[in-house]
Amino acid sequence: MAVPQPVIFDLFHTLVDGANPERDRVVGEMALMVGVEPAALVAAYHATWRDRMLGWDVAETVRNLARRLGGTPTEEQVARAAAHRRELAARLLDGVAPETLALLDALRADGRPLGLISNATAETAEAWRSSALARRFDAAVFSCTVGLAKPDAAIYRTAAERLGVDPTDCVFVGDGADGELGGAAAAGMTVIRTIQHSDTDPAWDGQPLTTLDELPSLLRGE
Repeated sequence: MAVPQPVIFDLFHTLVDGANPERDRVVGEMALMVGVEPAALVAAYHATWRDRMLGWDVAETVRNLARRLGGTPTEEQVARAAAHRRELAARLLDGVAPETLALLDALRADGRPLGLISNATAETAEAWRSSALARRFDAAVFSCTVGLAKPDAAIYRTAAERLGVDPTDCVFVGDGADGELGGAAAAGMTVIRTIQHSDTDPAWDGQPLTTLDELPSLLRGE
């Protein structure tokens, strides 16, 4: 009997909402904790996204950006702001819908290995370990821990290797942020776009999933 095709998911805007306004609000609150102007710290967070998703830890991010903006935070202030950011990461992962968890359980019940690839910062990788999502996945690859980011083909190969399969055996499901759909296709994966949380890449060919609930029947070819 053939092994069911593995499915690799994106995280934000695919399994959970990206909550961009909430992220900005929390960073503004962090700015007050470290003595810099909120709008300036929000802008600095956006401008350093690649640095943050490829390795800066939470405290390092707060410390570096506050100092760049002329702040002189104490380590206690840095720790407080970092904790606030960690709380946000845990809250976003805890916001996964019960229907999404049920979908993942159904895919696993069908014998499908599940993987995750996320362009994510350190606090998300930390929060992942204790989330309800984590125990439903056979492999999770975060950009901040492997030093690679979508759409680099190497991060897709890394996820496939951790599942013990070839990339061409995998289905990738994502909203399309960061060019991830093209990256998955270039790595040889079958690509499915979802618009449940965000219609991020409307130019991508093919009928998108309105909700993830449609995925099992699509995988079965129905």
